[in-house]
Amino acid sequence: MSTTFRRLNNDEYRSREYLTWEEMKILIKAAGERGRHRVRDPALLLLSFRHGLRPGEAATMKWDAVMLERKVIYIKRLKGSQSGNHPMQQDEVDLLGQLKQISANSYFVFPNERGKSLSVDGIEKIVKRAAEKAGLQIKVHPHMFRHSCGYFLAEQNRSTRDIQSYLGHKQIQNTVRYTAENPRRFEHFDWQWEQPF
Repeated sequence: MSTTFRRLNNDEYRSREYLTWEEMKILIKAAGERGRHRVRDPALLLLSFRHGLRPGEAATMKWDAVMLERKVIYIKRLKGSQSGNHPMQQDEVDLLGQLKQISANSYFVFPNERGKSLSVDGIEKIVKRAAEKAGLQIKVHPHMFRHSCGYFLAEQNRSTRDIQSYLGHKQIQNTVRYTAENPRRFEHFDWQWEQPF
């Protein structure tokens, strides 16, 4: 008798579908401390977070999209989302400069051992191993970086329209979740009690 595995809903595995900035820093650092790809893996995680990349977008990113001297990267979105240019921070430029020297013969920014593009499964394995090394108390998967980016921008009180444009959402309903769940919206509530407990 064969049994088939049925995947549970995400909320059976974790309470939230994003990582905090502090958790992202720990995860990126751990990715650079394990395995043979101590430049590629942290660069992959950092860019996936900073630019809200889906795993497939990171896997297929090519060097012609990276303009290191201008500190700009062209984000080619999947799933009908809107593509566009994003500015890069200096730590991204530095990591990508190192990575370009290491993988000079690959068209892909994040190559596998043969210089071809990483698969989505390969990215999932990198993330899983980095999470194990980091000792995070949340089950991590690569698409969480996209959500983490949205929540991070919402916590900075960025407008819903700016977040929508940055993540390439065609429909603003896909973006509203980040601003709607932002706890900073409620910081002005007054919870002063007249008598102590």
